[in-house]
Amino acid sequence: METNNTEALQADFDVFEISEELGFILKEPLTNLPDYYRVWLDLANNLTPLIESRKLRDLVHKMPVLSPHLLSNHRELRLAQLVLGFITMGYVWQNGQHAPAQILPKALAWPYWVVSRRLGLPPILTYADSVLANWKLKDPKGAMEIGNMDLIVSLPGEESCRGFFIVSLFVEMAASSGIMGALVVMHAMKTSDLSGVWNGLIKVTQSLRKMKETFKLMHNHVDPTAFHGTLRIFFSGWRDNPMLPRGLLYEGVSNEPISLSGVSAAQSSAFQCFDALLRVRHEDETGAYLTRMRDYMPPAHRQLIETISALPPLRDLISSSSISDLCQAYNACVSALVDLRSYHLNIVTKYIVMPANQARAVSCPLGGMATLKGTGGSNLMVFLKSARNNTQKSLILETSPVSKETEMSHITSSKKMFSPLSVLWLVCLFVSKMIQNLLGTFTRKPAGKMQ
Repeated sequence: METNNTEALQADFDVFEISEELGFILKEPLTNLPDYYRVWLDLANNLTPLIESRKLRDLVHKMPVLSPHLLSNHRELRLAQLVLGFITMGYVWQNGQHAPAQILPKALAWPYWVVSRRLGLPPILTYADSVLANWKLKDPKGAMEIGNMDLIVSLPGEESCRGFFIVSLFVEMAASSGIMGALVVMHAMKTSDLSGVWNGLIKVTQSLRKMKETFKLMHNHVDPTAFHGTLRIFFSGWRDNPMLPRGLLYEGVSNEPISLSGVSAAQSSAFQCFDALLRVRHEDETGAYLTRMRDYMPPAHRQLIETISALPPLRDLISSSSISDLCQAYNACVSALVDLRSYHLNIVTKYIVMPANQARAVSCPLGGMATLKGTGGSNLMVFLKSARNNTQKSLILETSPVSKETEMSHITSSKKMFSPLSVLWLVCLFVSKMIQNLLGTFTRKPAGKMQ
């Protein structure tokens, strides 16, 4: 890669807070905070047993109100956001989905609000917290392999909890080369470098295919019953949620309840980055929901999506190009994103739809199928199918190129059609018609009055 391109990419890494190896994942997240915040970490490190024994709320009520102003850098803020987010989810949903807390105590609500404001994130657990900033190496000198990975903060669900977050992390790692490809395309478009656009699209396609293959690890590390019956409730938010129809009251922050969406894959900056690059058009409720999910992303990641979205449409550039390889590279990229979304649908069916239907059949054998809501508040299957179908529509319909042989055959056929003999026949036919018309004119009687 040329020096100026390398410098441009390095500048992008700094501005958008990404890395070539990890993409949007936070590099080397902290696992400890200053001792002043020990009470937060003590709760977070023992979160699962405290939730299962239903003691978490009592301990939160005894917490002192700590000032977050001693948090001095970005990584300390990200760890505080992670810890307070997990404690909040545990507090709200400790007694199950039918008995959520209505008020978040000031000792939790106020510092959480201040930390989230400093980070530009909402005061609720997000994908950026639970996946991108919630990992550590068991052996610090070892490689980033699933066997050597662990969570900083966990939830009930045992190995399925760990498996879900770690596999999601590895899917994001697989996306990193695609994000680099998107940056390559972005800079190539600025200089009308079609070769660079092609190279970037190839990188994105390869990355999307790797993401799909990594997604398959979910089957080995997550149990559907544990995920749906135990873990998933702690991803639920308090917007478009019938259990908390007015939202959650943040004591010491607001006099009115606040409505916020829960953890959702739609909060993945990688997916929306690829949508922006390929100019996938999500409209109506799907588009509105995805746009709103950007508010749950770190501001720098959101900025990258907006920067790519502001480029001239890549699809138009390729449609107007006569280079068939470029169109094929674009379509391969779109198809890979369609395949990834289709596979995501399969995962959701296995881990959410089927367990939900089974649970509903046991509790209400004669009941109909209710509409499944995502933890982010969306109409789950309708949203996912819409996102997949919208992606499919972005494919460019290629017209078959006409070869020189085919073109010559058409010319030859045309010449045969208009041979001298055929021209003479057409002239005779024309003259015959003219004579008939003249004779008809002279033999026709003038019109007279009726007797």
